Amino acid sequence: MRLAVVRQHYAAAGAAERLVEGALEALLERNVAISLYTRAWPQTRLNLIEPVLCDPFHVGALWRDWGFARGACAAIGQARADLVYSLERVLCCDVYHAADGVHAARVEELRRGTSVFGRARLALAPYHRYALGIERRLYASPWLQKVICPSKLVRDEIHERFGLPHAKLPVIYGAVDGDAYSPALRAQREPVRVRLRIDPAASVFLLVKTDDGDAEAEVAFAALARVPAPAHLILATDARRRDHAKARAAAHGVADRVTPVARQSDLRPHHGAADALIAPFLYDPAATSTLAAMACGLPAITSTRSGAAELVREHDGGLVCVARDAAGLAAQMRALLDPQRRERLGANAREAVAALTPDATTLQFVLLFKDLLTASAQAHAAAMSAAAAKRAARRQAAAAPQMPAPAPEPGEPASEPTAAEPRGPRS
Repeated sequence: MRLAVVRQHYAAAGAAERLVEGALEALLERNVAISLYTRAWPQTRLNLIEPVLCDPFHVGALWRDWGFARGACAAIGQARADLVYSLERVLCCDVYHAADGVHAARVEELRRGTSVFGRARLALAPYHRYALGIERRLYASPWLQKVICPSKLVRDEIHERFGLPHAKLPVIYGAVDGDAYSPALRAQREPVRVRLRIDPAASVFLLVKTDDGDAEAEVAFAALARVPAPAHLILATDARRRDHAKARAAAHGVADRVTPVARQSDLRPHHGAADALIAPFLYDPAATSTLAAMACGLPAITSTRSGAAELVREHDGGLVCVARDAAGLAAQMRALLDPQRRERLGANAREAVAALTPDATTLQFVLLFKDLLTASAQAHAAAMSAAAAKRAARRQAAAAPQMPAPAPEPGEPASEPTAAEPRGPRS
């Protein structure tokens, strides 16, 4: 059996790739051949994967995604894959992994906090128009058998917006390495606070920005301004945005209580230095950084538009706020100034993600792929059997002797002509 994997830019260290690589390795061990359709062959530990390079020329994001989807599907159409699993929006996949959530929901959240001009710009943006169109066609594709959802938030959005039944929408949360992210990181608390010159008495909040997280940081600064000193914020952001973050923090009067750090660095020591995580995200369907913080025993303040909110609520592992509500976020941050409450919610947060181990996630993927590959093989065998039966019937009919029709008795009318015997003119 052969599994085709579609990923435009396959990064072995990427969150989605790390999530599924264990399953791919297990399938390789079970003699499932795997082809990876990508723009460039990455250096991965899975050397048995066969690369199929699809790298059409492009300029800009729209042409990039459209060209790759077209090229990958053309290549897959010429191959013999029993199952096509895609991390990209392509119309030829059997299984789509909605790791980035629903694009329509993301655009909707972006529209909420912008001006009339901003909403018009979003509506007319060529890339968003393409992404929204391909998303609608993907969820209506007759090929699509399953959509892997990183949270119940995404599952419910797809069900409500596109009408797919829940049976087609399995939820597989991101895996959390409980050894790498654990309360043991609290040993880093004092050294990191001394290095970052944070008041030892401060309650420290950690915010790990998303790619489009300027609005989230703005809300966090406004909320921090409503929380009494010496409460402090560690902001993990891109290095190129650090000066901008400092300027915005100064505009809110909290520059001395905000410490920007590099988002691309190892953030585990900063998890150890923090007392709680704030994640007021506009849209964070997989909530990878929130799950990691919860594994460290940090209570999380997350937004209703985060895939982690459902776990926080179910296990009482923190608090849930509305995105862009600085006053509400500030009230919840003030609630977590209480060390005893932080301790209780942090223990619950750790318990909430305890079952999301890499091994458990790998097993979920393996069982899903195994069932679909088996069903595909059975369907192929049934189709081949039906085709063979038709061919045998045709051969048997061709080999049978053709007996002449008996002559009619005198006065008996001739038999009705068949479709192979066209009618003659009336006499």
